[in-house]
Amino acid sequence: MINITLPDGSIRQYDKGITSMQIAQSISEGLARNVLAAEVNGEVWDASRPIEEDSSVKLLTWNDTKGKSTYWHSSAHLMAEALEALYPGTKFGIGPAIETGFYYDVDFGDREFSSEEFKKIEDKMIELAKTKSEYIRKPVSKADAIEYFTEKGDEYKLDLIKDLPDGSITFYTQGNFTDLCRGPHIPNTGHIKAVKLMSMGGAYWRGDESRKQLTRIYGVTFPKASELAEYVHLIEEAKKRDHRKLGKELELFAFSEKVGMGLPLWLPKGTALRERLVRFMQTAQVKAGYEQVITPHIGHKNLYITSGHYEKYGADSFQPIKTPQEGEEFLLKPMNCPHHCEIYKTKPRSYKDLPVRFAEFGTVYRYEQSGELHGLTRVRGFTQDDAHLFCRPDQVKDEFKKVIDLVLYTFGALGFDNYTAQVSLRDPENKSKYIGSDETWALAESAIIEAAKEKGLPTVIEYGEAAFYGPKLDFMVKDALGRKWQLGTIQVDYNLPERFELEYTGSDNQKHRPVMIHRAPFGSLERFVAVLIEHCAGNFPLWLSPEQFIILPISEKYEDYAKKLSDELKDSDICGLIDFRDEKIGRKIRDAEVKKIPYMLIVGEKEAAEGKVSVRKHGAGDMGSMSIEEFKQQIIKEITV
Repeated sequence: MINITLPDGSIRQYDKGITSMQIAQSISEGLARNVLAAEVNGEVWDASRPIEEDSSVKLLTWNDTKGKSTYWHSSAHLMAEALEALYPGTKFGIGPAIETGFYYDVDFGDREFSSEEFKKIEDKMIELAKTKSEYIRKPVSKADAIEYFTEKGDEYKLDLIKDLPDGSITFYTQGNFTDLCRGPHIPNTGHIKAVKLMSMGGAYWRGDESRKQLTRIYGVTFPKASELAEYVHLIEEAKKRDHRKLGKELELFAFSEKVGMGLPLWLPKGTALRERLVRFMQTAQVKAGYEQVITPHIGHKNLYITSGHYEKYGADSFQPIKTPQEGEEFLLKPMNCPHHCEIYKTKPRSYKDLPVRFAEFGTVYRYEQSGELHGLTRVRGFTQDDAHLFCRPDQVKDEFKKVIDLVLYTFGALGFDNYTAQVSLRDPENKSKYIGSDETWALAESAIIEAAKEKGLPTVIEYGEAAFYGPKLDFMVKDALGRKWQLGTIQVDYNLPERFELEYTGSDNQKHRPVMIHRAPFGSLERFVAVLIEHCAGNFPLWLSPEQFIILPISEKYEDYAKKLSDELKDSDICGLIDFRDEKIGRKIRDAEVKKIPYMLIVGEKEAAEGKVSVRKHGAGDMGSMSIEEFKQQIIKEITV
C-alpha cells in the first residue's frame, strides 16, 4: 500500500501502481470524467501513469491552468494527426501548448498552404476526436527512436533526438499518429469537442534564420462548443480594443521607420494623457516621502559591469557606444537602479536617514528582437515609473507593505480591481542564473511572502520568475476582457548594495549594508497605457482624458461664445477644444462620439442668450441644459470621485 496525500491534506491508502484516474474514480465518477491529468509531487503526469510510492496528488481538470495546458498540448497532437491524414508526407517540428491554445511548426514540403484550408483541418480534427483514441505513452531507446523517424523521413524529430540522453525518450501515440514527446497528455481525444484554427505564420527551425522556415499554425480547442463561441466573441472584442488601432484613431502615439522600430512617438494627445499619469504618480510619491531624481540616458559600461546587468543582458542589448577616447565605452541605459545606487553614495548616510526613497520617470533601452515588438506592449525604449528605496533590514517589511499600498491605490484609481499578486522566486534547480548568497535570498523571499500575507493579497508562487538580483512581487491584472497582464512590480535586493558597496552608519557606530527595494507601480508607461487603452476601450477616466470636453457651435455666429466658455473652463484646469468646422451639428456629435471625448457642449442661439450649454455625455446621451458653473461642478465632482 502507498499513501496518497490530496490537496485538502487528507491521506488515502491505495495499492502500489494506482493511477490518478483510478484515484479520481474512487472519489466520484463525475470527477473522473473531468480529469485531464494529475500533478504528482509537483510534476504533471498522464492520468493513466502508475504511482509507485507515497505521493502528493492533485487531479487536474479544465479549470486548472496545468490541466488546460495539457489539454491544448494534446490538441496540437490531434492537429498533427489531421494534417498527416490530409497531407501525407508532412513533417513536424514542435507543437507546444501556449497561454491561448497551441501551435505546431509544420513542413509541407513544396506544397502551397493557406488559411483557406483551416476549415478542412478543423473538420478532420473533430472527426478524429470522436474516435476517443487514447494517448498512449511508450518509453523507447534512442536507437529505436532514430530508426523510427529515419524510416519516416522526419529530419526535425531526428534533430531533436540527437540532444536527448538515452533512457529519457518517450513516444505518444493516438489513433494513427505517433510523436516524439515527453508528455503528459489527456486520457483520450474524446475530451476535445470544439476546434478553431486561429492563424498561421512563419517560424525558422530552432529560431535559426539560416535554417528552413516552417509554417506555424495556431489553434485553440474547448470541451464545449459554447466556450469556443464565447472565446471567438472575446477575440473580436479584443480586435476592437486593440491599443494599436485605438492609439491611431485617438491620435495618441505613432511609430516611424525612420526613427526606428520599437521607438514610440507620443503625439500631443497621448503626451497629455501620459503627463497626467506622471503627475498622478508624482503627487502620490511626494505624500509617501519619495524624492525625485533625474539620471542620464547613457552610462559608462563599467557601471553595468558592476551591477551585473552587462553580464546578464549585454550580449542581447544595444551594443556599447564607443567614444573618441581609446577603450572608452558607454551603454544606453538598460536600468535605472545602478544610477540610483551612485546617487545614494554621494554622501554619508546614517541609520537615522533611512529609508531613503529615490523616484524617477527614467527612460531605458533594451534591444528586443524585431519579431517580438508589439505596439506599446513590447518596445525598445520605454519609461519606467521607477523608484529605489534604501532601508535598514528591520525596515524592509514595512517599506514593502507601503509600496503595496501605493500599487493598490494606483490600480483603484484606474479601475483595475481584478488582480493576483505573483510571488516570483528563483529557480531552486538552477541557482547559477542569479547573483547573491542563499542566505540573502532566503531573507528577501521571506520578507515578500510575509508582507503579501499581512496585506491579505491573493497570491500565487512562481519559481524561476525572480529577477537575477532578487525575488519580486508581480501584480497580474485582469482587464475588462479577462486577459491577464503583468503590471506593477516590487523587488527586494540584498545584492546591488553589496556590489556597489553601499553603506550607512548604524546606531553601533559601525558600517552596515542597506537593503534595496525596487518598485514600479505602472511598470512602464508605454505598456501601462496600452493595457489601459484596451481595458477601457479608449474611454479613459475623466481625470485622465486628454480632452475632457468639446464645444460644438451650431454655426459660426456662436464661435465667440464658444471661445469664452472654453477659456473659462481652461481657467479651472478643465481641458478641451472647440469644433470650428463648417459641419452640421449631427455630424459634429457623431465625430465627437468616435473620438470618445467625455462631454459635448452644444451652443446655439438659446444657449448664448441664457448663458448656458446643452450637455451630452459620451455613451450616455443628452444631459440637458446647465450653466457653465453647474457644468464645472459636475466635472470637478466626477474627477474627485
